[in-house]
Amino acid sequence: MPDYKLHCFAESGNAYKAALMLELTGQPWQAVFVDFFNGQTRDQQWRDEVNEQGEVPVLEHGEQRLTQSALILEYLAERTGQFGPQDEAEKREIWRWMLFDNHKFTAYYAALRFIFCLKNSGETPVVQFLRERATAAYRIVDAHLAKTPFMVGGRLTIADLSLAGYVFMPEDTGIDLAEFKHIEAWKARIMAVPGWRHPYELMPRVAG
Repeated sequence: MPDYKLHCFAESGNAYKAALMLELTGQPWQAVFVDFFNGQTRDQQWRDEVNEQGEVPVLEHGEQRLTQSALILEYLAERTGQFGPQDEAEKREIWRWMLFDNHKFTAYYAALRFIFCLKNSGETPVVQFLRERATAAYRIVDAHLAKTPFMVGGRLTIADLSLAGYVFMPEDTGIDLAEFKHIEAWKARIMAVPGWRHPYELMPRVAG
């Protein structure tokens, strides 16, 4: 039996953060497919039994059930002793970037991708707003990565895995990624880590 079960689906960048952490740390884990696009997370029974917040990822480990990707990453870092902080100062810096990720970097990009690419909304004022905000967040991260190979401490940490949630997704959001050469180099460094896999290879997708 795998030590961990992760409720997830391949199109979810937030689920990818947890899945990639499990994979890179060599944990035995099982993906439990969540049929998000057909409304499973909106089903009251699923919310009662799996996650009242109606979101993935959900990590099961023994009697533990954890939600929210940042919390899951911290839990796995503590359990495995990998990719976590080396001291309190690093812990604060890691959380500083994970909070920025959840509020800005992932938040705007994920909303843009969902509306523009997955829901095929076309160009709308909302899409244009989200693209502008996502681009602004990308510029902040790109400027930071001009000074360091990884987000915190010069080595891969859960801060990187948090920000990496959506950067490998293949859909074209209309953002010129060539502008962000430091992010592209950072992505290459993450891909070079033994065990890295693309989100669409790591987790189950909707059939067809």
